[in-house]
Amino acid sequence: LQFTEEKLGQAEKTELDAHFENLLARADCTKNWTEKILRQTEVLLQPNPSARVEEFLYEKLDRKVPSRVTNGELLAQYMTEAANDFGPGTPYGKTLIKVGETQRRLGAAERDFIHSASLNFLTPLRNFLEGDWRTISKERRILQNRRLDLDACKARLKKAKAAEAKAAVIS
Repeated sequence: LQFTEEKLGQAEKTELDAHFENLLARADCTKNWTEKILRQTEVLLQPNPSARVEEFLYEKLDRKVPSRVTNGELLAQYMTEAANDFGPGTPYGKTLIKVGETQRRLGAAERDFIHSASLNFLTPLRNFLEGDWRTISKERRILQNRRLDLDACKARLKKAKAAEAKAAVIS
């Protein structure tokens, strides 16, 4: 009732400390930017949306995500197979083997980068959103409910005093 009356402009609202309001605004801003950075980093690390959904499901089910071959490693595999078909002694075959080995190392480096970025960058962001932010939200709801209770009590007290003053005037 208090919340509804406040929204309709029919009840007074106890204002929180300006510094505290500033902290709440900063917390909201931090949460919003953290979510955006987390999502965009996930898109950068895994551009395939269906693969991201699959990884998300594995994570939620507490199962190990199966290891994927990176595009660089796949290209390296194709080049090596082609080199073996053309013959490793031919100039084209030798070139394919060299480039394929380089692609394999690049693919392995990409896999290591994705793993370390996920572990060292995305995990702390997720921990903030799933841990600290949930605590902040819970405490904010509790504070809001207590403030509404306080304002409702203030309104009842004000009405009681007005009724008491009116009764004193009448008698």
